[in-house]
Amino acid sequence: MIYSALIEVGRMDDSALDHFNKDGSSVEMIGAEHSPGMEVTTGSLAQGLSMASGVAFARKKRNEPGKVWVYMSDGEFQEGQTWECLAAMAHHRIDNIRVVVDVNRQQCDGAMSSVLDLGDLAGRVEPFGATCRSIDGHDLQALRIAANSAEPGKPLIILANTSPFQGMNFLQKRFPRLHYVRFKSAEERLEMQAALAVELGVSPNEMEGA
Repeated sequence: MIYSALIEVGRMDDSALDHFNKDGSSVEMIGAEHSPGMEVTTGSLAQGLSMASGVAFARKKRNEPGKVWVYMSDGEFQEGQTWECLAAMAHHRIDNIRVVVDVNRQQCDGAMSSVLDLGDLAGRVEPFGATCRSIDGHDLQALRIAANSAEPGKPLIILANTSPFQGMNFLQKRFPRLHYVRFKSAEERLEMQAALAVELGVSPNEMEGA
């Protein structure tokens, strides 16, 4: 997703995707500090929020304008470091940070409900001193409204509820194992190409090579 955004804003050439996840390439599956558009390596699961909160706190201490944006997954709330960071941000009144959480309820090991269920995530986040908004993650206007609803002295957490097969209903039969999607056979690849052609409104021939 990050690489696609970089291409859209002109910070990366689309030909760079030819090197995606190949040995020796900087266009890694999980970006590192040497990858396009990456300034720091956020390390293991849940370290990104702590890194971003430190940047936001430093900017706040320097009276610098602007906001620090964080995009993370609901699975990262399975890690204690995330909760420690929420408490620290509330304590230091770090209110120049906006955290968008992709709540898709699935991870590499399957459905989150079967791995480590988080229950009422919004109800758990707010007592840590954060402002929490729960929205339809596919509704851009709802995201804009939520992003502008921060409260003074509090970090803003936006729970963007999403479907990992939005716009690609073919993938629904694989849910919740959609963290990595690999074709199991040549037949399945053709089946997916045909399904995507229907959803995109193009001919199957246009999907060849996709």
